Amino acid sequence: MTAQLCTLHVAAQKYEEKNSYARYGLELLDGKVQDNVAAGVLEPTLSKLKAIKFATEAAISILRIDDLIRLNPDPEPEAPHGH
Repeated sequence: MTAQLCTLHVAAQKYEEKNSYARYGLELLDGKVQDNVAAGVLEPTLSKLKAIKFATEAAISILRIDDLIRLNPDPEPEAPHGH
C-alpha cells in the first residue's frame, strides 16, 4: 500500500500530466490509496505553518541566549597573593 503511494508520488514529480497523483494518500479504513482532495481530506496547512514558525522562533531564541552567555565571559580569578 505505501509502495503504491510512493510510486504515485514519484510519477507526480516526474510527469506533469500525472501531477494530480501528488494529492493521493492512504485510506486506512479500507486499506487503499485514494485522491485525498476528492475524498474531502485536506491537510490543516495553517496549523503546520504556525508550528514551523513557532519552532523557528524558539530556535532563534535559544541561539540568542547562547550568544549572550558567550558575551559574558567568566571574570578572571584574582591572584592569590594580591600581585
